[in-house]
Amino acid sequence: MKPTTLGLCLTLAAAALTGCGGTSNSGGKAKVVDGGTFTFGLSSDPGGLDPQMGAGSSLFTVTKFAYDALVSVDGSTGRIQSALAKSWQVKGKTVTLTLADGITCSDGTRLTASAVAKNLNFVADPKSKSPFLGAFLPAGAKAKGDDATRVVTLTLAGPAPFVLNGLSGLPIVCPSGMASRSSLKTATAGTGPYKLIQAAPGDHYTYAIRDGYTWGPNGATTATKGLPKTVVIKVVENETTAANLLLSGGLNGAQIVGSDAVRLEKAGLYAAKTPALVGEQWYNQHAGRATSDPRVRKALTQALDLGQLQKVLTSGRGIAATTLAASEPVACHGDSVSHALPAGDPQAAGALLDQAGWTRGSDGRRTKGGKPLQLTLLYQNNSGSSGDAAAELEVKQWKAIGVEATAHSQNETTLTGTIFGAGNWDVAWVPLNVNTPDQLVPFLSGPAAPQGNNFAAISDPAYDTAVKSAMAIQGDAGCRDWLAAESGLIAKADIVPFAGDVVHTFGKAATFQTPGHLVPTSIRMLAK
Repeated sequence: MKPTTLGLCLTLAAAALTGCGGTSNSGGKAKVVDGGTFTFGLSSDPGGLDPQMGAGSSLFTVTKFAYDALVSVDGSTGRIQSALAKSWQVKGKTVTLTLADGITCSDGTRLTASAVAKNLNFVADPKSKSPFLGAFLPAGAKAKGDDATRVVTLTLAGPAPFVLNGLSGLPIVCPSGMASRSSLKTATAGTGPYKLIQAAPGDHYTYAIRDGYTWGPNGATTATKGLPKTVVIKVVENETTAANLLLSGGLNGAQIVGSDAVRLEKAGLYAAKTPALVGEQWYNQHAGRATSDPRVRKALTQALDLGQLQKVLTSGRGIAATTLAASEPVACHGDSVSHALPAGDPQAAGALLDQAGWTRGSDGRRTKGGKPLQLTLLYQNNSGSSGDAAAELEVKQWKAIGVEATAHSQNETTLTGTIFGAGNWDVAWVPLNVNTPDQLVPFLSGPAAPQGNNFAAISDPAYDTAVKSAMAIQGDAGCRDWLAAESGLIAKADIVPFAGDVVHTFGKAATFQTPGHLVPTSIRMLAK
């Protein structure tokens, strides 16, 4: 699955990935008004709109307006709540979900249990190449639907300790879209509270509210006072521009994660707050890359002052990462990171590179067989000037041990296309935000990209063994095993989580909640 950030906020799970919404010091006292237009800024164009064929955070954000999942998750408690399904039960390897009454698609047709089953079987089929397979839907699962009883039965191939959490991130497509997947690239076919009425890729996407919608998360409806009649998703790649538009009223909402967040806070704007990983470093381990050598990966990690990188990336607001599945509600509390991260030691880093054959010449640069050690570092453009400064700092710290690196800022669509394809990269900052550790398994093991979601081509038998043990334990009872599995990867510098933060989604003349992503039915328009 392609990452969703707040970086790749996996809803990239449930990347849906979850967090908890909160408010700042404004917005709640103004009068709620019906109708109106809510304009939201995205830092990257979502690309093709097929909701089951991409998991970048931009796509997931727009998907939530037009599509529903079978269940939802309370962002504060982690409790499974209703959505398309009004009731559910998990017994062993069998999951049964009963659909709510009267669910209709945006074209007016009824959503049936058999149509939902077709969705699940489509994602479960490896030939479909859905990035949600293994993350939101366990591999080997099979579904069937009984239209008379409105019951969907999902049979699992093996243990799935957080199966309902995964289903909360899987959008369901209506029959017209399932029959014509190509139509989903620029149109919507869902049961969600809004319907896409205009698509101008690279610029904006316009959605209109649907009357009669009553099956939203935990019973949310479009009859609620204060919901906007129209939603415009506007692509604004430059964070400073988005911040200026918020202040001027050109946007009603936007996620600001860089230094511009400070001035928006000082201006007293409303803010929904979401804890998230914002700094997570991956190394390209595909054969032929210098970073395929574990000694090089550890050396590059030890050469860095991760605390300083965290401070610069988050403009001094961040905190140390503690787990890989860090989005609220966190399924496994604890600390898999601090004791496992390789300690900063530039001298030891240089010695490791010497052992790996990358020797330092009279000019200070490291070479091996006449080839210089040159790296390409990729990072997303949504951190503004603080992201640029942090990348520059990392390049400088590597240069101190003789490693040449070039940093490139890319929007989310370009970045995910690069790392999941055959793009040129050695190191990438890709924060995958999920709330259950099993959702990360396809990204940390299994087939390497482009055949699978394992974009860094990680191969660690110890992690695979630990996952097998953890998967056999239902729910959070297996958290000790999950955290141990994470620590093993971190100790080997297969993945380097170095910064957490509370990400702010700011609002002007509107309030909303952001448990991982903006919840459409939580939007309330306010009198200006």
